[in-house]
Amino acid sequence: MAEEEIKQLIYDKLKGIADPHMGVSIVDMGLIQEIEVDEENKKARITIKPTNPMCMSVANIAMAARLEAEKVDEIDKAEINVIDHMMKDEVNELVNKDE
Repeated sequence: MAEEEIKQLIYDKLKGIADPHMGVSIVDMGLIQEIEVDEENKKARITIKPTNPMCMSVANIAMAARLEAEKVDEIDKAEINVIDHMMKDEVNELVNKDE
C-alpha cells in the first residue's frame, strides 16, 4: 500500500476522535498538523497542535490518536508529538511510553 493511502487510513481513524469540549472531530478542528509514515518499520508519527496551549484534554486526545492510528493494519507503532502546549514534554512522554 502506498504511503499516502496509509496516511489517509490514519486520518480516517482520527476523524472519529471528538474534542471533548467542542464535540467536533480533531481532524475537522485542524489539530492534526502532520502525519508521517515509515512503511518499512510500520510506524507513524502524528503531530498534534491543540487550539489552546493550556488545553486540559490534550493527553486524552493524544492517547486516543495513538490508539486509533495503531488500529490501522499497516501501522504497528504510532508516536504522538504534541506541540505548542505548556506541558508538551510531559504529555509526549506519557503518551509514547511503552507499556
